[in-house]
Amino acid sequence: MSEAFRILERLRAGDPLSPEDLRRAVAGAADGGWADAQLGAFLMGVAVRGLDPGGAVALTREMVASGERWELGREVPLLGDKHSTGGVGDKASLVLGPLLAACGRPVVMLTGRGLGHTGGTADKLETVPGLSLALSRERVLALLREVGLAVGVATETIAPADRRLYALRNVTATIRSLPLVVASILSKKLATGASALVLDVKVGSGAFFSELAEARELARRLVETSRELGLPAAALLTDMSQPLGRWVGHAAEVEEALACLAGEGPPEHHLKTDRRAQRTRKEQVTDVQVSR
Repeated sequence: MSEAFRILERLRAGDPLSPEDLRRAVAGAADGGWADAQLGAFLMGVAVRGLDPGGAVALTREMVASGERWELGREVPLLGDKHSTGGVGDKASLVLGPLLAACGRPVVMLTGRGLGHTGGTADKLETVPGLSLALSRERVLALLREVGLAVGVATETIAPADRRLYALRNVTATIRSLPLVVASILSKKLATGASALVLDVKVGSGAFFSELAEARELARRLVETSRELGLPAAALLTDMSQPLGRWVGHAAEVEEALACLAGEGPPEHHLKTDRRAQRTRKEQVTDVQVSR
């Protein structure tokens, strides 16, 4: 009987998985030791059975350990990171990152591609002709020194287990599983090693989590897990009941973000971004707050 079979059998029965079980599952995703069918069963088991708080922290820790750790905060003081859980027409990261860099606050963002019905920041930026989103540690440091902002996708050595699990979640109807969402987001953030993290958790009909209670629980788990693993974090719940701004579509959203940076664009986009900037400038946020 294979190791994967035994772990999946315990998961199916509802038995708690040990940190060693989770380490082996993550290693199987990273090194190819587990087949897609086995990883799909693992994802579905976690989505249905869930993980206790200790298991969720252990899963995140193991996903970080599956690849390199850049420890960027050791070389770039006050380096911040910002992540949005995504929504239809969400383009806040495209505006907030340059604004913070212009104010002297360096920012790194390893962005993801779209899941489900929303596009990711990487998808939007790929509409810019000639723009390379591939980021190595050396490239990130060079960009931070030059312009104070590095946005893109990581090399295959950053959280490699997440790269495989991320793709499988999109085809196994497990993208809404809170432990899997938390581990996926934070594994990349912890691996880059920023000094602080701000999380923009979307709620509403255009977001993954349309109900306030569910979005609030995701925000709470993200903040608590991040702090448990040594990364100071704060979260905002922001409304995605309608697109942010006036345009939806990757290229159109980039154009609108550029207009906002030039002082133009819809007023509601300026207001939302200004609020995020105000929260980001604070040293510590102890509560999850709601912005509507």
